[in-house]
Order: sequence, then C-alpha cells, then structure tokens
Amino acid sequence: MTEPVRSERRGAVALLTLSRPDVLNALDHALLAALETALAQVAAEPGVRALVLTGEGRAFCAGADIEAMRAMSPLEAEAFSRLGHRSLGALEELAIPTLAAVNGFALGGGCELALACDFVYASERARFGQPEVKLGLIPGFGGTTRLVRRVGLAWAKEIVLGGEPIGAELARDMGLVNRIFAPDALLAAALETADGIAARGPVAVRLGKRVLQEGQDADVRVAHALEQHAFAECFSSRDREEGMDAFLAKRDPRFEGK
Repeated sequence: MTEPVRSERRGAVALLTLSRPDVLNALDHALLAALETALAQVAAEPGVRALVLTGEGRAFCAGADIEAMRAMSPLEAEAFSRLGHRSLGALEELAIPTLAAVNGFALGGGCELALACDFVYASERARFGQPEVKLGLIPGFGGTTRLVRRVGLAWAKEIVLGGEPIGAELARDMGLVNRIFAPDALLAAALETADGIAARGPVAVRLGKRVLQEGQDADVRVAHALEQHAFAECFSSRDREEGMDAFLAKRDPRFEGK
C-alpha cells in the first residue's frame, strides 16, 4: 500500500509529497496522521534545515475528503477538525523554514495546508480557495485565522464567504503567494530556494522565524523585546562567530547549526 505522504531528503532539505493523486491528495484521517508523523521525523533530524511540501499529480491538495466527512456526526467532525489543526499546527511550528510548492488545486484544507507553511510558491496553473460554504461548511483546519493574517480581513472574507477559487496571479497580488513559476519549473525553484535557506546560519534562521512568528500577534513593544533577546542569543552561537569570521576572511561560511 502506498504511503499517503512520501518523505525524501535532498541534502539539507526535506521534501514531503502528498501522495493520494487518485483523489487529488484529499485530506482524510490517514493522510493527516501520516503528515503529523512525517513532520515529527523531520523535526527530529538535526541535519534538515528547510522543508518543501508539495502534492503528487495535478493537485497540491483539493481539500478534505468529502466522502469521508459525509457521514460524520458533530462530535466526529470536531475530532476531525482537531486532528487537522494538530497536523497543520505541527507544520506551522516547525523550527525550520517551510515552503509550499503548489502545483495545482489548493482548495479548502489544501489552501489551509499551504497557509500553514512560511511561504508559498505556485504554478501558473495553481488555484486557491476556501469553497466550504458551497457545502454548507466553513474552513475547519485554521483557514479563518491564517488567511486573515496572510491577506487581511477583507480579502479573507471574500474568499471564505464567497467560496470562489482564485488564480495564482490574484493570490500573489493579495499576498497569499510569494512567486509564480511555469509548472515544470516550480519544484526545482522551490528546492533551490530551500537550498539557499539551508546554507544560511541555522541558528539565526531558526531564531528569525521564531521572532517573526511570535511577534506578529504581539504588542509592538513585546515584539521588539523578542527581537532584542533573539539578537543577543545569536551572539552565543558558534555560527555567529563563523559567519563573521568568514565575511572578514572573504570566504564562504561553514555553519554547523551551533
């Protein structure tokens, strides 16, 4: 039986691929649980410095598995939502940078999955949306909160309440997508960016992500204090010494993540 999430190592980059192409990588209990397990394994590998998440076939992820949800009771639906929040929360909380390579449909839970990544690269063919209202539902895996933070309240209301999908260019214009690529260039571009991040000082990258993540919801004075403490923490790392020594010696740094 094929695993619903394939995990590969590309040097210092982990590549996770959703692998249910026959149902457009729809999210069911098994896939969400497999994703959570894969993310825990990535988090436990000290040599991994960035993560790329993509989908097999013509979709990134077309959303939650509607057939699996059809017979759920309210209590079962709540449990399913909690599982989705836990899995996507594990993705969002990874210490390393995460990049979604959206190669096709990213609808419903698929859009929420992309939003849980630090940033998004998209194929020209990508389509994003939260169409749950067409099913008499609302987003259940964090879409109502992460979407607001990514694109602002007015765009989030149009996407969630209107339920209509949007193309990659509009998604980029509103800030949901960072960059757009030709379909056959997308994954290579995502991996190249992840390789570049992996070559930076791992301690600094980790601290930078943490401050950005925690500071976005904090009072500005608290956010500034977080930055000051993290900046000082960099000075206790060997990476900081190596980075500055390499700069002064006009050579490439050899970071160890310490």
